[in-house]
Amino acid sequence: MSRFVLSPRAALLLVGVVAVLALAVVLAGWQSGGGGDGTAEPGVAVVTGAPEAVAASPTASGSASRSPAAAPPPPTPAVLYVVGAVEHAGVVTVAADARVADALAAAGGATADADLSRVNLARPVVDGERLYVPRVGETDVPAELPAGGGAGTGGSSSGSAGSPGSGAGAVPVPEVVDLNTADATALESLPGIGPALAERILAWRDEHGGFRSVEDLLEVSGIGEGRFAELQDRVRV
Repeated sequence: MSRFVLSPRAALLLVGVVAVLALAVVLAGWQSGGGGDGTAEPGVAVVTGAPEAVAASPTASGSASRSPAAAPPPPTPAVLYVVGAVEHAGVVTVAADARVADALAAAGGATADADLSRVNLARPVVDGERLYVPRVGETDVPAELPAGGGAGTGGSSSGSAGSPGSGAGAVPVPEVVDLNTADATALESLPGIGPALAERILAWRDEHGGFRSVEDLLEVSGIGEGRFAELQDRVRV
């Protein structure tokens, strides 16, 4: 019999040692291959590292870099020149989407003798336009100047009537009316003066013993600064 033949006890001991070594190899391989190097099994997501690394991931940084859209600038207000039968004629500023009614309100509202039936109160305003509000009985102005200014209808009309060589002759100089001697007919020849306002002027003259200055017209009901500006060169005392 060979001398290398192990006894049953030695053989069992050798088998035990080999089993222990094999188990140790298996455990070491599992720890280095699947438990600690961050390698994930197929279909399993594994997150490693500190929380700061997660916050710096492409998805997180992309979301953080998105800024809200800038708010659109507010619309530019509209500026109009309102004249005629309004309480405070002059330049007014209204919202960009305002209507003619809003522009009249900004000018203090229409006067008592304003002929609003000739004005489209619902029309949107146009920045830079001249808005004229006619008075009752007034016929020497257009019903409403076109949106955007008054260089169209009014300019062409006056040019054809008074241009040199047109055959119409020179434009006549308006007559200046004396406030203390004029009757209702003479007063109604003034721009913007209708029968009702002429009667108020005569009543004021009788009540106060006459006009002492042209500026006294401002004390007559229905004559505001805008209307007075149109009359002051056409009257005297």
